[in-house]
Parts: sequence; C-alpha cells; structure tokens
Amino acid sequence: MRIAIVDPGSGNLASVQRALDRAAELAGLPVQAAITRDAAEVAQADRIILPGQGAFAACMRGLAALPGMVATLEDRVRGQGVPLLGICVGMQIMVERGLEHGVTPGLGWIDGEMAPMDPRGPDGTPLPLPQMGWNTLDFAAGEHPLLDGIAPGEHAYFVHSYALRGGVPDQVAATTDYGGPVAAIVARGNVAGTQFHVEKSATLGLRLLANFLRWAP
Repeated sequence: MRIAIVDPGSGNLASVQRALDRAAELAGLPVQAAITRDAAEVAQADRIILPGQGAFAACMRGLAALPGMVATLEDRVRGQGVPLLGICVGMQIMVERGLEHGVTPGLGWIDGEMAPMDPRGPDGTPLPLPQMGWNTLDFAAGEHPLLDGIAPGEHAYFVHSYALRGGVPDQVAATTDYGGPVAAIVARGNVAGTQFHVEKSATLGLRLLANFLRWAP
C-alpha cells in the first residue's frame, strides 16, 4: 500500500511519517509511506495524507504552488475515491473557505468555513487561545470507522485558534469542548480530517491512523 504524505510547505511531516509507520506495524499492514511535493507520486498513491500547520492561507498557497497538485488531489479524491486524511490545518483547508488573514478559498470537500474561535468559560471569561493541549473527544459509539477501538472521552492533542463554523452535522464525526462544542473530526465520503494532531496524540493517534489504513469508504 502506497501512502503519499503531501508536503504543502508546513507541518511536522517527519513525525507524521513515523507515526504512520508505527501504526502500520501495529496493524500488521505493509505500507510504503513517502513525503512528497510531486503530483505524479500522489497520482499513484493508494491513500493520501494532507498535514498542515500554521495559517490556512499559507497552507493553501503552499499547496497551490506545487505544479498540478490541487488538480491531482481533486481527481484522485473526488474523481476516483482515494481515501484522504487531513491533519490540523490540512483538515481545515478541506472546507469551503478560511477567514484567517482575509478570505481564502479552500478545497471545498467539507461544508462550512474556518472562523476565529471566541471560547468562553461558564462565567463568560475568555479562554486562552490557541486551544493548546489535551482534550477529550465526544462522539457516539460506531459514529465512524476511523474511531473503531477508540472510546468517547479519550484524549487527543490540539493546537488551534480557528474552528469549523457553519458545518453540516452529518459531516462532523466527533467534537471536543472548548467553551462549547468544536469540530474535532470531520468526514464526508472518502475524505476525513482531524483538527487535532494525530501524530502527537499517542495511542489514540496510532489507532486512528491504523483505522485509516484499513478504511474502505
């Protein structure tokens, strides 16, 4: 199984590859994972991972700067149904648009927009931004195959100041709470994304990656 880890010029790519290799080992699956900026490699991949860190606009610019990459992703993901997992800002750019540093169109695979968070505690006091650290995942058992073997209430590692707004409920597979519900996992057809850093989320992250390798949407 060939896995393309797309490098849009941001993201902790080496950590993603190490976590993926470990998840494949634990799952007993033969995987060849490679970090790439080459659309031709993505065109041959059996699965695609789209990591990202930093700002929505910068991540989209980096992706668009790779010759043929956006068109190849559109063809492989939307046209041919290849499974794709977005991580952190890689998940964010899957939506219709981002509102960080102006309005930036996204890939449009998930409904909604990435908007600034304004989290408040029970007394109305602003909570710190970014949301940084471990937080629980809330979901119904059996909500999505990527969550197999993961229990509601387990912790994942978040670092973000923007969150999904205007999403469609059936495209949100899990939420977390930070001054109110925040989309933690989005999914639609053969695409899924995590707002949290899978590669920094210890056992939960490895389970989710192993599930992604087995996923047959």
